[in-house]
Amino acid sequence: MMSNNQIDSNFFDEPSFPRRTRLQDFWAVFKKNRLAIAGLLMFGVFFLAALTGLFLTSGHKPVFDPALVRLQEKLRPPLSKANYETLRPDEIPVLGLYLLGTDDLGRDVFARMFQGAWVSLTVGFVAVMISVLVGIFMGGMAGYFGDRHVYLDHMLFLVLALSGLIMTAVGQIREGVIIFIPCLVYFVFKIILERSYKIKTRRWLANLLHKKIFSVDTLIMRIVDIMLCFPSFFLILTVVALLPASIYNIMIIIGLTSWMGTTRFVRAEFLSLKDQDFVTAARALGISDLRIIFRHIMPNAIAPVLVSSTIGIATAILTEAGLSFLGFGVPPPHATWGNILSDGKGFLFDAPWLTFIPGIAILIAVLSFNLFGEGLRDTLNPKLRDRV
Repeated sequence: MMSNNQIDSNFFDEPSFPRRTRLQDFWAVFKKNRLAIAGLLMFGVFFLAALTGLFLTSGHKPVFDPALVRLQEKLRPPLSKANYETLRPDEIPVLGLYLLGTDDLGRDVFARMFQGAWVSLTVGFVAVMISVLVGIFMGGMAGYFGDRHVYLDHMLFLVLALSGLIMTAVGQIREGVIIFIPCLVYFVFKIILERSYKIKTRRWLANLLHKKIFSVDTLIMRIVDIMLCFPSFFLILTVVALLPASIYNIMIIIGLTSWMGTTRFVRAEFLSLKDQDFVTAARALGISDLRIIFRHIMPNAIAPVLVSSTIGIATAILTEAGLSFLGFGVPPPHATWGNILSDGKGFLFDAPWLTFIPGIAILIAVLSFNLFGEGLRDTLNPKLRDRV
């Protein structure tokens, strides 16, 4: 027989309830939200359709050719059969019918919707990735180093260096180099020689330029306020009109004009976490600031960023569709849901499927991301879990 001591030790060694990981806890709460599950399922269907469309609409002889013109088959309604008498063998659609009809040039709407799904998904994810990276960097700087000051000479160096790089990028190489070289010389003398070799390069210049002007937090948050003053869509529209039409320019522009919300979220989380006991203990142990930021603070501050980025994908898809509808989006031969919608606006009564099909697809895709993002917010926020 087992002694009482053995029984007591086994009782305390074995947990009275099964241990679960954080992912299991998250899923146990998340699956209670039916709308979030519906959004996740719709997103899964959308992702599979986009991935399938990438393989079926690309290559030299795609299964579904979104660019094939059949003028004799224009404005055919959905589920209409192809006219074999007027089509060449390579023009006959798969299954011999047009699943979603044809447009005013006889192009298969189903193939164009397939290709547009991948374009919309790519633009949404890449644009949000850019905005999240910029937002995390700016918010982390404002939250962790916000009490440090910016000096006048640092500000002048930054403005001149950025001006030189921008002028070089737009083609004014000579003027850009003339502006950038003094900044490079200043950087070499001040940062490398002064800090590494303890060489003092200025005395009177220090009293003139090396003065505190404002804190890092003030600088970054005023930049955020200025960016928020501009109507984002019209700012994007202006920049897109000045730059050459390209899918990469669209992704970069949308990403660089939508980072302000992420910056505010990350700044607020950093401000609440940097004075916690575990961060103070890490500083006492001599851990570097970068390790504290990325190893200790960032994992605890990432939850609102995930929610914001999920909803941001829906916003980016809507923005790209709006730009394509106005003719400033992804250029041909790429098909997007926005330019399919734009092509159908002149045939609203003759061919309503050209408007309703991409419109409903945009509605479902945006709704799925919004529902999934709201579910993430309710699950990751302990104060909102009782609502699930």
